[in-house]
Amino acid sequence: MADLLIIASMRDGKNSNPIVGLLKSPIRLFIPLLLALLLAIPTPLPAIDELEYLLALPEPPDGVVFEIVEADENALEDMLPRVRTAIERIKVRFPQTEFAIVSHGREEFALQSKYRTENAEIHQQVQSLVSDDVPVHVCETHAGWYGVSAEDFPEYVNVAPTGPGQVRLYQELGYELIIVE
Repeated sequence: MADLLIIASMRDGKNSNPIVGLLKSPIRLFIPLLLALLLAIPTPLPAIDELEYLLALPEPPDGVVFEIVEADENALEDMLPRVRTAIERIKVRFPQTEFAIVSHGREEFALQSKYRTENAEIHQQVQSLVSDDVPVHVCETHAGWYGVSAEDFPEYVNVAPTGPGQVRLYQELGYELIIVE
């Protein structure tokens, strides 16, 4: 059958069928095949870093709310310095920006008054943020699921009825959301 195809496609001794021509030349076959394979490979788009996105905005945001939801009770130890660094970077670009932090995972329990000594570094970081006019909120509903009440947190921690509700409130005020992971 292939012989018939080649014979049928020959006219005046020349091959007029482009497919047969490709089959006769391995290099001609290789280049389109390689191109097709490269185009078929899915290439992930780079993730847009929320902080870099904010820093690239032409106008300052009304504010920025940092949302933290972790299963690790010690997560704030690593996350709060990263939030502080992000705040400093944003302030360099947009000095008048306001900030807030909402913690509504297990990490919020490190902020209980009874853990002031055990988590002294975390409490000091929160007090420093609050003294710089960055309110730090925890979720009363989540805390309540574990028998922790609003009174179990020190006065410098704002206990919001719900963490997600507090985040939405800031967003309604025009704050941009950065999820801290």
